[in-house]
Amino acid sequence: MNKYAVVLSLAGVAVIVDQISKWYIRQHFALYESLSVIDSFFRITHARNAGGAFGLLNQGARAWRLPFFLMASCVAIVVLLMFVRRVQPGQWWLLVALGSILGGALGNLIDRMTSGEVTDFLDVYWRDYHWPTFNVADSCITVGMAILVVYSLVVRDEPPAGQR
Repeated sequence: MNKYAVVLSLAGVAVIVDQISKWYIRQHFALYESLSVIDSFFRITHARNAGGAFGLLNQGARAWRLPFFLMASCVAIVVLLMFVRRVQPGQWWLLVALGSILGGALGNLIDRMTSGEVTDFLDVYWRDYHWPTFNVADSCITVGMAILVVYSLVVRDEPPAGQR
């Protein structure tokens, strides 16, 4: 199977799941409405994030913040596709990682393009410790990055024949 087809298929699934979940939250939860799923640990909370990861630059002026994040997302997508080009046959975990990250980047880009902010709803906390609310796209990016880190630590690439 073509490596671009693998990456784009995985990214497409990630985008579909991300966008459907965000649509559901926007339709069925008022902003900041919460539903406890696991007491004292996890709830669904409708939130919006105009900034980046962990609310980075959330308070910045929309006039420069939105173009900045749109451009950053586009650059990240191009870089990811350039990485796909360099993946060797049989490096399926790299393709899974890149597809997951690409899908997450596209999912959040769609939000930024349509509303200027990202819909978040996965809310994890314990006692006074509270992780920033996130979404499926953020999860895909995180899982993809974790795969890349583990892959880079575990897999040792053999030098090409004739260069040993």
